[in-house]
Amino acid sequence: MGTDTQKHATIHRTGLRRRPIGLFGGAALAVAGTAALIINLGAPAAFAAEAPVGLGAVASYSVLGGETVTNTGLTVLDGDLGTTPGSAITGFPPGIVGGTTRVEAAAADAKASLLVAYDDARSRATTASVAGDLVGQTLVGGVYTASGPLAVSGTLTLDAQGDPNAVFIFQAASTLITASSSRIALLDGASSCNVYWQVAESATLGTNSRFTGTIMALQSISVTTGTRVDGRALARNGQVSLQSNVFQSTTCVTAPIISTPTDTATPPGTGTPTDGGTGGPGTPTDGGTGGPGTPTDGGTGGPGTPTDGGPGTPGNGTPGTGTPTDNGGVLIVPTSTRGPNGGGNANGNSPDSLANSGADSAANGWIGVTALGLVIGGLGLAGVSLRRRENARTKA
Repeated sequence: MGTDTQKHATIHRTGLRRRPIGLFGGAALAVAGTAALIINLGAPAAFAAEAPVGLGAVASYSVLGGETVTNTGLTVLDGDLGTTPGSAITGFPPGIVGGTTRVEAAAADAKASLLVAYDDARSRATTASVAGDLVGQTLVGGVYTASGPLAVSGTLTLDAQGDPNAVFIFQAASTLITASSSRIALLDGASSCNVYWQVAESATLGTNSRFTGTIMALQSISVTTGTRVDGRALARNGQVSLQSNVFQSTTCVTAPIISTPTDTATPPGTGTPTDGGTGGPGTPTDGGTGGPGTPTDGGTGGPGTPTDGGPGTPGNGTPGTGTPTDNGGVLIVPTSTRGPNGGGNANGNSPDSLANSGADSAANGWIGVTALGLVIGGLGLAGVSLRRRENARTKA
């Protein structure tokens, strides 16, 4: 780039222009700068979003050559095929063209669009400088400029950081060469439709590699055996050579966006509530939202065994019976009305009271017999005394 272009790139990156700064303006900038430093502390670098490179009429092409297009083997193109100002296209068939094949004047509008797109990509202000082999790197959206050749010997990762509109532009001052089995990987929303390679000389893609993006080379492009291209091979002046390749250009290949959970809480497990509450999964200590457990407070623990005896069975007592002595009297033992359950009377008296009742009745019977005997004996003695008095009177 020239001096003017570098100045323009610096202005584009920073978004600042030189202006007089007064006392208060300087203080304000100092405060703003401090705040920005605090806000961005520890955050990954982010660049202003780039607009996609406008492809115009060449967007429908998988392959466009300046001189010729040659193919060996079964190459499949899902878009258009063309060359201009050259007219030679060989190897189709067996190659398959999913779109339309155009040569010379029929492809002139595509060639004009390629010239504009190439100049647009080359003029973009630099986000960061890169050099040599990009293997193992992870790059976010932006414009990456190399002052010499670029290479990819393994995997290069393009990370959109969740923005499906992120644009990646690579500016190579000379060649672009990828190794066999190399890969341009997309991450977190990155799309193959938003990846552009502006190459000032020629590009070569290694065998069985997987390349992502639209190559716009000033000279020629060589796509070797077994390589898959999620994008386009567009050569301004030279030829494009193909060997059993697959091109997907009309449909974007987009990496899924990685969703980052905002709630880092760990879902609770299944626990046993301690208060007998009912709930769903959890390890609650109050049972409010816990799983079904064994209540420890008896609140819902089912019927228990009463400790007050409840309705019990009274003991069976045997009433006592007296055996009266026959002294001329007759002992009548009252018959008690016995209650249910073998012993209690109708009034709920225990069997002991019934036995005592029998004993008392027997005692009363003995007293009655004794009194009756005394009366009878007295009467007998009185009768004997009267007879003796009468006999005495008679003898006198």
